[in-house]
This record gives sequence, C-alpha cells and structure tokens, in this order.
Amino acid sequence: MVKLIKSPYEKYRQSSVQTSSPASLLIMLYDGAIRFTKASIEGLNNNDLNSFKLHVGKVQNIVTELMSTLNPSIGVSKNLYALYEYMGHLLASANIQNNSEPLEEVLGYLTDLRETWSEALKTTGGAV
Repeated sequence: MVKLIKSPYEKYRQSSVQTSSPASLLIMLYDGAIRFTKASIEGLNNNDLNSFKLHVGKVQNIVTELMSTLNPSIGVSKNLYALYEYMGHLLASANIQNNSEPLEEVLGYLTDLRETWSEALKTTGGAV
C-alpha cells in the first residue's frame, strides 16, 4: 500500500532521504536519535510517560538500524556493534525504570559519535 504524503515538509524529507548519500543518511540517523533522546528526557521530566515511551522506542529503532548497517569485515564495526548493543541495554533500562540517567549516557554517546562521523566525512570528502 502506498502512503500518500500530504505536507510539503514530508515530501521534502522523503526526497532528501531517497537522494542522500550513505554518509549523509548516517548523520541523519544520528540526528534523529539525538532529537528523540532529548524528547524522551523532556517527556519524562514533564511526567508525560506516553511521549517518553514513544521517543525511547524511536531511539531503540534507530540504534537497531545502526547495528544492522555495520559491515563486519571492517575492524571498527565490532566495537561499534558492542557500543550500540550497550546503548540498547541503557535504553531498555531507562524504559523499564522510567529513568533519565541512562538516556543522558546514551545522548553523550550519540553526540560524540555524530561529531566523530561528521568530522570523518569532512576529512574524507564524504567517502566514509
């Protein structure tokens, strides 16, 4: 079934995803994970458990996607996989305990990884 896109923003977003390089898509995934982690922390701080749970779930989905895109033949993939797996554990813990501390830790990892990949892409001209 084809989903009809009504808003101009949704059309732009879909187009940018479909035409982006793999490197740009990686940065988009990190941006989304960071945004949703912040939203989940905000939801918890505002006692909005529905928003908290929704956004934690979105971060979990993105981390799972990041894990699935790793190339096991590249040395750093094993370490990244372990870090993503640990982040998944932290997200599950935050979700079960309604606790923002694990989310803060995840946010730090996501932010550091996004900055690292962004710098690597600048250095290599996007060929990472």
